[in-house]
Amino acid sequence: MSDVALLRTQLRATNKAFWRNPASAFFTFAFPLMFLVIFTALLGGGEVEVAPGVTIQQDSYYVAAMAAFSVITATYTNLAISVSFTRDAGILKRTRGTPLPPRIYLSGRVLHAILVSILLVAITSAFGVAFYEASFPTGTLLLKYVVTVIVGGMAFSGLGLATTAIVPNADAAPAVVNALILPLLFLSGIFIPLGTDAPEWIKVIGNIFPVKHFGEAMLGSFYGPPFPFEWSDVLVVAAWGIVGIALAIRFFSWEPRR
Repeated sequence: MSDVALLRTQLRATNKAFWRNPASAFFTFAFPLMFLVIFTALLGGGEVEVAPGVTIQQDSYYVAAMAAFSVITATYTNLAISVSFTRDAGILKRTRGTPLPPRIYLSGRVLHAILVSILLVAITSAFGVAFYEASFPTGTLLLKYVVTVIVGGMAFSGLGLATTAIVPNADAAPAVVNALILPLLFLSGIFIPLGTDAPEWIKVIGNIFPVKHFGEAMLGSFYGPPFPFEWSDVLVVAAWGIVGIALAIRFFSWEPRR
């Protein structure tokens, strides 16, 4: 079989395994919407200054922010945890011993995670349009939005695979992964809008890592002017993705950790 046919078969198998775990599938889709409702109920109703002289309704802010969160959850968090579990269960080791090329197996996992993230973004955006008077992007903005989602999905997938190298075992996977990503979600303005008066040290930390750049690119491509969209944010996310893929190639382990 060709690589394309093998990838299609692996993608189908990964998709079946995903939906055959209804609890995991449900919460993957429920978390972004649940957080959107909670954050808008607690913190919505006002305005936040996202750039000098540029304000946006907090309800609308959270629509794009939770869309960004859904991509990170579906790719980085889910891949890092699930791959760690399959590794320690010996599934990766057995898979590597089959005729299926390792790159096809991992590519199928990554492609499925990206497709799930795209579906999550569509659901979250539609929910925001229906209940929070957000406007769905069109024309050039829609193109920017799609490119941002795809680049973000690929980048955070690579970072998720790289993170498995520092996960000692399956039991520690949720703790390690969440310890890495949760602080960045707060420091990057995903869970709480930072505004222009945020402490400088928070801005510095946020600018180093890809979460803030991804969130700002999602906001800029979703709403457009006067909210600033910078291709440099997308490039930073892509650069982090390349680093993640390089680290995964170097340190990824198919053997259970002991």
